[in-house]
Amino acid sequence: MIASVASSSAEHARRRIALRLLPFLFVLYIANYLDRTSVAYAAIGMARDLGFNDHVLGMGIGVFFLSYVTLQIPGALLVERWSARGMISATMIVWGSLTALTAIVHTPAQLYLARFLLGAAEAGFFPGVIVYLSHWFIQEDRAKATGNFMAAIPLSLVIGSPVAGWILSHNWFAVQGWRWLFFLEGVPAIFLGVVAFFFLTDRPREAGWLTAEQRQWISRKLEEEKPPNRQSISLGQALRSRTVLLLATAAFLDYFTGYAVIFWLPTVLKSLGFSDARVGVLGAVPYAVALIAMLFNGWHSDRTRERRWHAAVPPFIAGVGFLCLICLPSTSQMTILWFSMICVLMAFLAAFWAIPTEILSESTAAVAVGMINALASVAGFAGPYAFGYLHTRTGSFVAGFAVLMFCTLAAGIFMLLTPATRPRVP
Repeated sequence: MIASVASSSAEHARRRIALRLLPFLFVLYIANYLDRTSVAYAAIGMARDLGFNDHVLGMGIGVFFLSYVTLQIPGALLVERWSARGMISATMIVWGSLTALTAIVHTPAQLYLARFLLGAAEAGFFPGVIVYLSHWFIQEDRAKATGNFMAAIPLSLVIGSPVAGWILSHNWFAVQGWRWLFFLEGVPAIFLGVVAFFFLTDRPREAGWLTAEQRQWISRKLEEEKPPNRQSISLGQALRSRTVLLLATAAFLDYFTGYAVIFWLPTVLKSLGFSDARVGVLGAVPYAVALIAMLFNGWHSDRTRERRWHAAVPPFIAGVGFLCLICLPSTSQMTILWFSMICVLMAFLAAFWAIPTEILSESTAAVAVGMINALASVAGFAGPYAFGYLHTRTGSFVAGFAVLMFCTLAAGIFMLLTPATRPRVP
């Protein structure tokens, strides 16, 4: 009877934590992704109204990653050693303000400065949340929690395009639509940042919304699951860690492919002769599939307590999708099907980001998460650029598809080389 009551209390604590934290973090990440990608849509209006050419706009996109990459690790460490609530709240308020202020740019230099500062402001958010999830979710729930949080990526891609297109088509009070886009996507982040400060709780022991028994249970369970080696490491040591390097390489290859698909899928669909409206509708289909795959993969990874194969299989499936695009004569419908297979790649995120905090010590994991996401962010610039370069040079998408196929297959292999159990040393 006593064991049954304890089990019921534990289940209630897990459920209450998930229901309180995950929906809110999900909304925060949607705001983050919309703010980050708003310039892609605003570029249409900026080119028309300010005369910005592709070089200026490309530099505006790229300069974001300079500061974003640099501050990934400090952001993650601040969450671990200072306050997740304070870090996430401050980050959102600052990046929301900078996004809104981007609406007043008139020159390329102003755009570069705004984007550079925005990258610095956003840098700590994602690695900070990944570390924050490890403060609240036991290993049995962690991949599912990560998958639910990161499901905001495909969902934001499904809803972001039509919303941005609608805003761009309207000029209110003699102000261009692209300026309104920056302003209207920045303000919600400021509001959510203020709410986050009062809504989030740093650690279970501080959670007044849990009972004393629940706080003790989750704190004890998380402590039991920590790796036995608590030694802190430096960035240099992390760079020499085989485990960290394998994870970073796999993430780079996965993100290289993922960002290339996100930025070039509309162009590929447009080349098939679809109208702009049709491209928007059909382009949402692969991301809807990705959303379902991500949620299922996180759930199944937690159920089986297995991470490596759950992070490796999605890239392999994407590789098969690229092979079909290259080798098989495709109708429009089949092209959508192959891209739906390719976008299953996003499902790797749920299992992948549960790995560092499970096989590495706390400080090591914080450094590793920051470094891995920093390298992945470099891929966010390199992937779309490389695909576009190959398309320009060859006049075909085939070369780009071949490179991305190689990246997905290599990413899956690198994932399988990571340790299945916690190593004794980082």
